[in-house]
Amino acid sequence: MQRFIQRARQLRKEQTNAEAVLWYALRNRKLARWKFRRQHQIDKYIVDLVCLDARLVIEIDGATHSLPQEIAWDNERTGVLEACGYHVLRLQNADIYGNIEGVLETVLAELEIRTHV
Repeated sequence: MQRFIQRARQLRKEQTNAEAVLWYALRNRKLARWKFRRQHQIDKYIVDLVCLDARLVIEIDGATHSLPQEIAWDNERTGVLEACGYHVLRLQNADIYGNIEGVLETVLAELEIRTHV
């Protein structure tokens, strides 16, 4: 457990630019009333962002998510998170940089879907 806490702290300190942009837009309940956490442990993984109330995980994917073994890893990770009752929304760095308003609309739509199921 302690190693997860230390790793999560390290990831928060070393966040990517895309994570920083999205985190700034979501933190302090800026998106409607929704509370997000970053670098939060779920099962054996540390996810980029999560809204616990809606059970929505946001994973931010950059260039390192395009090779077959990386896709397989992401699929395995998604399966575990879904088995824990979370929905995983994958966002691309380019979308966050180029269309943050559209990304926030997508996130808000997912939150509304997740809380009306």
